[in-house]
Amino acid sequence: MMKLSVKNMVCPRCIMVVNNELALLNLIPVYITMGEFELKEQLKEDQIMMLKNQLYQHGLEVIDDRKAMLVEKVKNIIIELIHSYDTVDIKQKISSIISEKLNVDYNHISSMFSSTQGLTIEKYIILQRIERAKELLVYNELSLSEIAYKLGYTNVQHLSTQFKKITGLTPSHFKTIKKNKRKAIDLL
Repeated sequence: MMKLSVKNMVCPRCIMVVNNELALLNLIPVYITMGEFELKEQLKEDQIMMLKNQLYQHGLEVIDDRKAMLVEKVKNIIIELIHSYDTVDIKQKISSIISEKLNVDYNHISSMFSSTQGLTIEKYIILQRIERAKELLVYNELSLSEIAYKLGYTNVQHLSTQFKKITGLTPSHFKTIKKNKRKAIDLL
């Protein structure tokens, strides 16, 4: 068996792309999840290169470095928490969730993340929350109050302050000029 980590694999479509590329190369996955997959057999060097090239064409990158793998897992946990759930549970700290899921001390994770990414995990979480807020504002289905609650903010003012700090716009102004203001979550 062979487990591989993949950078920029942040959504269900990415999982479909990986599955399709593996099928094209006649490789059978044991499982595929955001950020990694496992194959039934060990790959030869030429197979690994072919797989890397195929995934790279879709903006995905096989990660060999252990630090990079850990950082990518952290990103995937954060993205899943903020973008996949109905509400972010602020009662349990995201730092605790990350540490528990990876079974690694949070201080170690935080230090490694900061040194390789040039920003703290907390800043990355804020960027993801604001990107999710933009998405929800574009959909125009929830009030700002509901969006703040959904993203785990204690109040609308806190969300509005962070939103303006990151985007330079108030949430209500963003709603009026929403074209081309969102970013792909894997580019944050």
